Amino acid sequence: MSLVDEAVAVRAGEALDAGRLGAYLARQLPGLELPLTVRQFPSGFSNLTYLLSAGNVEIVLRRPPFGTRPKSGHDMGREFRVLSALRPGFPECPNPVHNCTDESVIGAPFYVVERIRGIILRRDYPPELPATPGLVRAQQLELVDALARLHGLDFRALGLAELGRPEGYVARQVEGWTGRYARAQTADAASAEAVTGWLASNLPPESPHAALIHNDYKLDNVVFDADSPERLIGVLDWEMATIGDPLMDLGCSLAYWVEADDGPEVLATRMLPTHLPGSLTRADVLRSYERETGRTLPEFRFYRVFGLFRLAVIVQQIYYRYAHGETRDPRFGALGPMARVLIDRAEAEARA
Repeated sequence: MSLVDEAVAVRAGEALDAGRLGAYLARQLPGLELPLTVRQFPSGFSNLTYLLSAGNVEIVLRRPPFGTRPKSGHDMGREFRVLSALRPGFPECPNPVHNCTDESVIGAPFYVVERIRGIILRRDYPPELPATPGLVRAQQLELVDALARLHGLDFRALGLAELGRPEGYVARQVEGWTGRYARAQTADAASAEAVTGWLASNLPPESPHAALIHNDYKLDNVVFDADSPERLIGVLDWEMATIGDPLMDLGCSLAYWVEADDGPEVLATRMLPTHLPGSLTRADVLRSYERETGRTLPEFRFYRVFGLFRLAVIVQQIYYRYAHGETRDPRFGALGPMARVLIDRAEAEARA
């Protein structure tokens, strides 16, 4: 069986009109051989990702989720522009092919990129890829190295200076995510007042190293080479990329980092295989980032707390859609308890 991450049948309620989409793309991409086959990459909780096959061509389509969604978080045109500008300086990002603003084609704006064929690590390693301690560690070091390189890019030279405002970035993030959590409340949601109050009272100084940040950087958003699994060849899902404090990016990435000794409640929320023998600890990740960037990190607790809180908000927002019948994806039913665990972890970290 191939190690390459494969698409599956499209989930109920998330189908695309393959005939209409194929006719549209054939007009935009000369030489595309119809008919078009549409399958879906099954993981991910935000923008939807489909594999389009036509003849010997494979491209990937990204569109916003069905149901209520914040427009700023699912701006397809913005994500396409980021990829177009970033590609010359960071070839690990997907090569953009076409952006469509005509919602009549599939019912929403979308864009397509060339497929990066390779291994995507999800909650567990694929059975065909033995998770040896050496491989686990090598892949995680590659993950940190690529993030450090991204943060070292000259975003102004790439034409991305207008992507965000680094001044006041951290304060805006705390305020914005606090409001998002309030709007995503369900009857069973945990109170976040202790966490949001602590964050607002403990804002770090302005970063002297504004950078292009990915904002959802984690193992299942990168692609490893199927022939050399220790080599990272792609970074996906740029929908939240902006200009801001790179330590916020690192802190949000660490929120996904569950260690083997974190306890059963936390291990139950694990999304990625960061608990296996050979894995970096969260402290190892920080040391590796320091080594790759040549910068000594400040006290990191604020960024850890914010990362956990922001992940709790993301999870709670998705659970809100499920609780209100805006999506039927059964995976989302378990996200309410997960959001509560993340709030508890953030509060404990703030008290530490």
